[in-house]
Amino acid sequence: MECEWKPDEQGLQQILQLLKESQSPDTSTQRSVQQRLEQLNQYPDFNNYLIFVLTKLKSEDEPTRSLSGLILKNNVKAHYQNFPNGVSDFIKSECLQNIGDSSPLIRATVGILITTIASKGELQNWPELLPKLCLLLDSEDYNTCEGAFGALQKICEDSAEILDSDMLDRPLNIMIPKFLQFFKHSSPKIRSHAIACVNQFIISRTQALMLHIDPFIENLFALATDDEPEVRKNVCRALVMLLEVRLDRLLPHMHNIIEYMLQRTQDHDENVALEACEFWLTLAEQPVCKEVLCGHLSQLTPVLVNGMKYSEIDIILLKGDIEEDEAIPDNEQDIRPRFHRSRTVAQQHEGDGIEDEEDEDDELDDDDTISDWNLRKCSAAALDVLANVFREDLLMHILPLLKELLFHPEWVVKESGILVLGAIAEGCMQGMIPYLPELIPHLIQCLSDTKALVRSITCWTLSRYAHWVVSQPPDVYLKPLMTELLKRILDSNKRVQEAACSAFATLEEEACTELVPYLAFILDTLVFAFSKYQHKNLLILYDAIGTLADSVGHHLNKPEYIQMLMPPLIQKWNQLKDEDKDLFPLLECLSSVATALQSGFLPYCEPVYQRCVNLVQKTLAQSMSQPEQYEAPDKDFMIVALDLLSGLAEGLGGTIEQLVARSNILTLMYQCMQDKMPEVRQSSFALLGDLTKACFQHVKPCIADFMPILGTNLNPELISVCNNATWAIGEISIQMGPEMQPYIAMVLHQLVEIINRPNTPKTLLENTAITIGRLGYVCPQEVAPMLQQFIRPWCTCLRNIRDNEEKDSAFRGICTMISVNPGGVVQDFIFFCDAVASWVNPKDDLRDMFYKILHGFKNQVGDDNWRRFADQFPMPLKERLATFYGV
Repeated sequence: MECEWKPDEQGLQQILQLLKESQSPDTSTQRSVQQRLEQLNQYPDFNNYLIFVLTKLKSEDEPTRSLSGLILKNNVKAHYQNFPNGVSDFIKSECLQNIGDSSPLIRATVGILITTIASKGELQNWPELLPKLCLLLDSEDYNTCEGAFGALQKICEDSAEILDSDMLDRPLNIMIPKFLQFFKHSSPKIRSHAIACVNQFIISRTQALMLHIDPFIENLFALATDDEPEVRKNVCRALVMLLEVRLDRLLPHMHNIIEYMLQRTQDHDENVALEACEFWLTLAEQPVCKEVLCGHLSQLTPVLVNGMKYSEIDIILLKGDIEEDEAIPDNEQDIRPRFHRSRTVAQQHEGDGIEDEEDEDDELDDDDTISDWNLRKCSAAALDVLANVFREDLLMHILPLLKELLFHPEWVVKESGILVLGAIAEGCMQGMIPYLPELIPHLIQCLSDTKALVRSITCWTLSRYAHWVVSQPPDVYLKPLMTELLKRILDSNKRVQEAACSAFATLEEEACTELVPYLAFILDTLVFAFSKYQHKNLLILYDAIGTLADSVGHHLNKPEYIQMLMPPLIQKWNQLKDEDKDLFPLLECLSSVATALQSGFLPYCEPVYQRCVNLVQKTLAQSMSQPEQYEAPDKDFMIVALDLLSGLAEGLGGTIEQLVARSNILTLMYQCMQDKMPEVRQSSFALLGDLTKACFQHVKPCIADFMPILGTNLNPELISVCNNATWAIGEISIQMGPEMQPYIAMVLHQLVEIINRPNTPKTLLENTAITIGRLGYVCPQEVAPMLQQFIRPWCTCLRNIRDNEEKDSAFRGICTMISVNPGGVVQDFIFFCDAVASWVNPKDDLRDMFYKILHGFKNQVGDDNWRRFADQFPMPLKERLATFYGV
C-alpha cells in the first residue's frame, strides 16, 4: 500500500459516538443507530474506521472495540464483494497483525472476522491466511498462539470440505500433524483447541486424518484424564465419532474405552458427562454392541439411571416448584412451530387400522422447553436404545434399582424411576409383562401425586404401556387409566395438561373402538379443556380430538356428540385469521372429525369448504405475484387446506358435489398439481383421488389435462408424491372404464418399473399393484401383454392387505388379464395361487373367476403335473385351495 490509511479525527469521533449509542437499552435509539450505520455503508472507507477502532484504538473500552468488529463482520457478510481492494487488504493485514491482542474478547472478535472473510473468499483469495496462522501457532507469546488457534478452529468448523480439496492444494496434510503436536501443550485452552480442530475431520473420514489415525488415538488416550473439562469433553466427542467411523481402530482398546466412558458419564462437569453419555447411544447402533458391552451392563445401568434424575438447575429452569400455572399466559417464544404431515394414501392390512411406517411420536420428549438436550434426556435415550439391544438381559440389572426408585420418599428419585420404567418399555416389554399387573395400578396412583413433574412423567410412561393396557379386560386397567388421564387433562399445571393430552392421544390410537362406551365422558373432558387451556396446549388438544375421531370413526356420528364437539371447534375456526398458523392443527383436527362424522358434518360443511378453497386461492395468488420474497413456509396453509378438502370429500362422499359445482377448485387443483413444492403436489393428488371417488362428473372434463401431470409425477425418488399420484390414477381408471385407453401408455411403464424396484416402501408397492390391476381391469388388451413383467411382485405385495374394494377391483383386473394372456402367468403360477388364498371372503363372482383360472390351469397341465406342482405348496396354502376351490 502506497501510504498507510489514517482516520479523519472528526469522522472517528462520530463513529465512536454511534458505537456508544448502539449499546443503549432504548429500542428507538438502537433503531436510529441501525439506520445511520446503513447510511455510512455508502462510504468506501467506513469499514477502515471500523477495523481501526477494533485493532488500533487501544484507548477505547473493549466492548466498544469488539462491537466495532462485529458491525464490520456484518458488513463483510452483506457487502464484501463491493469493498474496494485497498479496504479489504487493509482489513486482512490488520486482522493478522492483531490476532494475538492481549484481550481475549478482542482476539475472539478478530478470529470471527477472519473466518467470515475466509468464508466469503472461500480461502482461495487469501492464500497467505492458513500458512500465516499455522506459523503463528509456534509463537512464544501465548496470546498469539491462542488467537491463531481460535481462528483456525472456526475455519475448520466452517470450511472442513474446502480444506481437503485440491483447490487449496490440500493444506490439511500439513495442518493435521501440526495440530497433533499441540495435544501435549502446557496450556489447557490450547490443548482443547487442538483436539477441536482435528475433531472436525473425523466424521468425513478425511484422508489426511486417516493417515495419522493411530497417533491421534494415542494422543487422545494420553489426554483422557486431563484436568480441564473442555479437554475431556473434546476427547469424549472424538471417541464417540471414532466409534462411528473407525470402530476397527478402537476395538483393541474397547474394554478400557468403556471403563473410561463409564467414569466420564459421571463427570462432575455436566458438559463432559453429556458428551460421554452420547457414547452409549452411538455404541448401541453398532453390531458389536452386545458382545463388547455385556460384561459392563451391571456398572453402566446404575450410571444411566442416576443420570436420569432432574438436576437442581433443571428443576429451577422448569419452574418445577410452581404447581399451578394454568392461568399464566404462554410465552409465545416457547411454542414450537408445528409441521403438518401431508396426507398419504395407504392400504389397510390384516390386523386393524392403517400401519404407520413413520411412528416416531413417542420419543423421550417430556421436557422440551429447556435446552433441548441434556444429560437426563441423553441417559434416558441411551437406556431406551440399550433396552432394545439387550431386551430381557437388561432387566436383571434394572429391576433391583427400580424397586428402590419407584417407592422412594424423595420425589426427584421417584420421578426418575418412573422415567426409567418408560424408557425400557419398548425393549423390555416381554420381560416386564409379569410385573405390569402390579406396576400399572401403582402408576395410575402416581397420576395424582402432589408434584406436577411426577404427574407429567407418569402420563408419558403410562402411554408407553398403552398397548398392554388395551390388551387386558377393559374394566381392570383401561377404565381406571382413562378416568385418571382425563382428570390430568384438566390438571391445574400446564406441563401436566400437555403430557396428559399427548398420552391420551397415544391411548386413543391403541384402544380405537374400545373407547366407544366412554365417548360421552371423554368428550365432556376435552370440550371443558377448550375453555381452560392456554395457547400452547390448545394446539395439543386439537391433536387429541383429531386422534379420537380417527380412532372411533363413525361411532362419533351421534347427534349428542356432535352437539358437544362442533360448537367449540367452529367458534375457534371463526376466531382465527387466515394468516394464523394455529389454523394448521385446527384444520387437521377438523379433517379427522369430518371423515369420522360423515353426514353428521353436513351442517358445518359449507363455511369450512369455502374457507379452504379461499386459502388455496390466496396462497397461489401470493406465490404468483411475488415469487422471490414469498417462500415455502406459507404454502403450508395451502397444503393443510387441500388435506381438509380431501377429508371433506372422503367423509361426505357424493354430498360434496354441489359445493364443488359452485367453486373453482378444479382450476386451483390443476395449478397445485404443478407446484414446485412436492408436498403441495402430494396433497393435490390425494384430493384428486378423493374428488374422483366423490363426484367424478366434475373431474371428468379435466382428465386430459390431469393425466400427463400424473404421469410425470410417477417418480419413486419422491415416495409420497409418487404414491398419491399412483393411487389417483387407479381411482380415475375405475371411473373412466374403457375410456382410459388413450392414457395407459403415459403411465404403465413407470408403474411396472416401480413395482420391480428393490427397496420400494410397502405403501407405494401396494398402491402401485392396485393401480396396475385396475388399469388391467378397464383396459385388459393394453395391459395384459406386460403381465409376465409384473405378476410376481404384484402377487407378493397384495397378499398382505385386507379384503376391500380396492383389492377386489385389482384382482378382477388380474383375472381378466390372465384370460387375455394366460402365458404371462405360467412361470409364476404358484405366486398367483398364494395371492388367491389370501382372500378371506371374495364376492361370489370374483370367487368364480378364481375357480375358473385354477381349474383351467389344472386341466391344461393334467393331473400328474398338477400334483407335482401342488406338492411345492406349503401346507396351509394346499388346505385353503382344496377347501375353497377344490383343487
